[in-house]
Amino acid sequence: MTAGRLLEAALDGCSIVVAADRRAGDLASALQRRGAQVQRAPALSIVPNADDEELLMRTRELIAHPPDIVVVTTGVGFRGWIDAAHEHGLAEQLTAALDGSEFIARGPKARGAIQQAGFVADWVAESETAAEVGRYLLTDRVRGTRIAIQQHGAGSDGLEDMLRAAGADVLTLTVYRWGPAPDPELVRRSVLQAATSEIDAVLFTSAPGAREWMRTAELLAVSDAVRARAVSGRLLVAAVGPITAAPLQESGVRTVIADRGRLGSLARCVIAYFAEEDGAPRVRTVAGTLSVRSGGVVLSGEFIPLSRAGCSVLGALFDCGGRVLTRDEISAYLPRARQNPHAVEMAVARIRETLGRADIVQTVIKRGYRLAVEESA
Repeated sequence: MTAGRLLEAALDGCSIVVAADRRAGDLASALQRRGAQVQRAPALSIVPNADDEELLMRTRELIAHPPDIVVVTTGVGFRGWIDAAHEHGLAEQLTAALDGSEFIARGPKARGAIQQAGFVADWVAESETAAEVGRYLLTDRVRGTRIAIQQHGAGSDGLEDMLRAAGADVLTLTVYRWGPAPDPELVRRSVLQAATSEIDAVLFTSAPGAREWMRTAELLAVSDAVRARAVSGRLLVAAVGPITAAPLQESGVRTVIADRGRLGSLARCVIAYFAEEDGAPRVRTVAGTLSVRSGGVVLSGEFIPLSRAGCSVLGALFDCGGRVLTRDEISAYLPRARQNPHAVEMAVARIRETLGRADIVQTVIKRGYRLAVEESA
């Protein structure tokens, strides 16, 4: 298979959960173009406050008394504020009022929204944290200055209190808030799938969403299984940036973080994980290098689809790295094994037939089966 085809089909057989509400469609499309099956299961929803009377009142206050400094914490929030101003006929007045303000961005997405609105970000927090913004602003120059802070969906993070204590006149704007999951059952299902071999990756774009998803895993008592699969590498848990990754890492989940804090970067890191040799785990077998996905296997660079039962059995053998699994151990991965005493033998036979190699799963007489592993790849 050519390098171009390898990249084009990098996610063949992968099932990926996007646990996000905002711009999830863009991310899903980028992954589907590489062969992935994508399901959306946002752990929280975004509830806009575009018609909120308090937001409009504070917007008019800023038009009447323009701020010296504008702190933008999220791209979606700042865009939502500008959109609300347009909807209520205040956009031109707001733009004129903010024309002389200094803009502070809490990360690249906030900077992008500032630029999209026609302004220039004077300073950007590289760590994307309110703490870094506070350290930058907490100088004598903030005393007596008027500062507008566009809050993120989780509400106050202490920045306004910090600046008020330093003598600033602070006005906050809440453009949106986090609401409940649009479909809680989808979230529960995605968590259970992540704990087994039914999905290959789960992606997050916000810290509150990641925290809520992990809370669901704790409630369902599968957080240990999620952590174990992530540590093994068979489940990719990826976040758009370090702030988003923090709740996952605090829960002990091995997390891959996108390089640039953008959805495009997140998609590229997922593609690279499954396409490159130092990404998803693989082993060298007598039939070639093998990696297992929820929809089949990649053997010597070629994707071969398998049934769910076949993926479960081969995945169990793969995870053992060549150790022998007894028939009883394998039968635990076959839901109807108790009704059919030959279920294990039939499943192994189908795997051998589909892969075209009878020797890839070896029979160990009176003991069970093992994957014919030569060495770790």
